[in-house]
Amino acid sequence: MGSEKPIVLHLGDPVQHNKELFAQLSDKFTVIRPSLEERQRDAFCKALKEKKWGDFQGIFRPWWNTGGEMGRWDSELIPLLPSTVTVFASAGAGHDWMDVDILAEHGIVYCNGAQASSEAVADMAIFNIISVFRNMQWSMDGARSSDPNLFLEAHRGTAATAHNPQTQNLGIIGLGNIGYTIARKAYACFGMKIYYQDLCRKSVEQEKAIDASFCQTLDELLAVADCTVLATPFGGSKLITKETLAKFKKGSKFVNIARGTLVDEAALVDALKSGHLSAVGLDVHENEPHVNKELAKMKNVTLTAHTAGGAVETEIGFERLSMENVQRVLTGQDPLTPVNKHLFR
Repeated sequence: MGSEKPIVLHLGDPVQHNKELFAQLSDKFTVIRPSLEERQRDAFCKALKEKKWGDFQGIFRPWWNTGGEMGRWDSELIPLLPSTVTVFASAGAGHDWMDVDILAEHGIVYCNGAQASSEAVADMAIFNIISVFRNMQWSMDGARSSDPNLFLEAHRGTAATAHNPQTQNLGIIGLGNIGYTIARKAYACFGMKIYYQDLCRKSVEQEKAIDASFCQTLDELLAVADCTVLATPFGGSKLITKETLAKFKKGSKFVNIARGTLVDEAALVDALKSGHLSAVGLDVHENEPHVNKELAKMKNVTLTAHTAGGAVETEIGFERLSMENVQRVLTGQDPLTPVNKHLFR
């Protein structure tokens, strides 16, 4: 490309918040931002094959709503990257659109923005915890209805099955940045007893700070949790299935702020209809942007439109981390939020 500076590919919309950091990045690297047309999958793959952008060394995607027009980064796309690429840093906490194991095979560290969204996502989880225990969806629907009978029905009926979260056991599947923040808030707000299950156990100090108990298996957690929150990344297959739901404590609640593809929603509907689950809160959905019609009809199901991380502070943090991670890796420093380093050989 005729440049002495290393080249970095910028996918998606321009930087809006961290402009001084972008100026620093642009001073150290040649930043190339492919157009919307160039980011369509066929055009993008063709450009990579033709080395249109030269031997670039890093990729950053500062926005979660743009920069992903080429679709899934998989065994077709990733091998087309030049061998010089060592880092891909993106907005967003999840990485279900990215085969991070294939990136690792090519020596590319993937970094996400989970740290930036922890507060916002945890707040949404707390909203859902309150909602499923206090029948908030039923109450809100009654208040918005033009039928006064529905208002009175909610006014008179919600208390019979509502509970204060204070005396309840909260189970969290996945105690990473987001899961731990949920636990911290739930413990501080309500004094809920925290149980968690994760591949890695937290330190004694971290557990003590939130009075948390580690469960060796998922079955162990589900047996004691009055409300289970799913806060783990998508691992390639569904985690909440008909078989898993049968292990839930009878009459318990379920909240998902992770990924909709982790849950079999048909089985979830059955568990609600049978009374095995008493309430559900979902910010994410199995077939987004399409919401399960059966779930949408239920007054004991709280639904939002995948907005858990949707705060200005999250956007600022996503943007900053995407640039900081690229800059650190390309200057020989450790990344701030690596996802797949454990997969490197």
